[in-house]
Amino acid sequence: MVWRKEFLKAFLERDLPQLGFRIPAQSLFRFWSILAHYHGNVWNAAEPARALDISQPTVRQYLDLLTSLFMVRTLPPWHENLLKRQVKAPKVYIRDSGLLHQLLGIASETQLLHHPKLGSSWEGYAIEEALKAIEPDEAYFWATHSGAELDLLVLKNGKRFGIEVKRQDAPRVTPSMRIALADLRLEHLTVLYPGSEVLRPRSENSRRPDRRARESRSERAHPARSAQVRVEVTLTSRHPQNLNFSHCAPHLAHVAPPPVLL
Repeated sequence: MVWRKEFLKAFLERDLPQLGFRIPAQSLFRFWSILAHYHGNVWNAAEPARALDISQPTVRQYLDLLTSLFMVRTLPPWHENLLKRQVKAPKVYIRDSGLLHQLLGIASETQLLHHPKLGSSWEGYAIEEALKAIEPDEAYFWATHSGAELDLLVLKNGKRFGIEVKRQDAPRVTPSMRIALADLRLEHLTVLYPGSEVLRPRSENSRRPDRRARESRSERAHPARSAQVRVEVTLTSRHPQNLNFSHCAPHLAHVAPPPVLL
């Protein structure tokens, strides 16, 4: 906690002026603290502008600055002609989970586990580690106004892959995942979660007979849809080599300074 507090102070009061930025340290710190509460949410410049009593162009300037210095990740939305209303504003994440917890005043694992931002904190950590491991050509999130969404859409070598992040012991295949698979034409969908087992979608033999019959009729009517539903629930805590993840404990204190400051 002491190290992170001093890091934030040094970054705002020493490093930024040395890089040629003339922004009051206290103003940027207040904005950064407000931004931490938006972590994992769709960005809306009007609300922090009102809270800080500054203009929206100034808010965008602050966000662009922290993004360019690798402190914040602005994840753009993916949208295409799907005949659905899609979210077209970006999501924002504090890239280092240790600094996020510092800005939120989280001082211990117990506080983290009871904090309302726990799920968003895990989501940002998992997305950041996934992007480092995959090194995609492009990365987006996807969401519609009707509720379907995908936490991370990565494009690599001309193919689309989806990543969904769940902080659950046993995540399940959801309607939103199936919609993302079909509408975005994904090659594969991976679910990242801090569970203790590798889970797979239930096989045909494990389903009730009446349900198997209904789903069989549905598959005959929509063969393309059934062929696209391929979901793998990938373990992150016992098999870190899969995605270059460490055990989920570093989620509390992941505090490597960004390369630009070294």
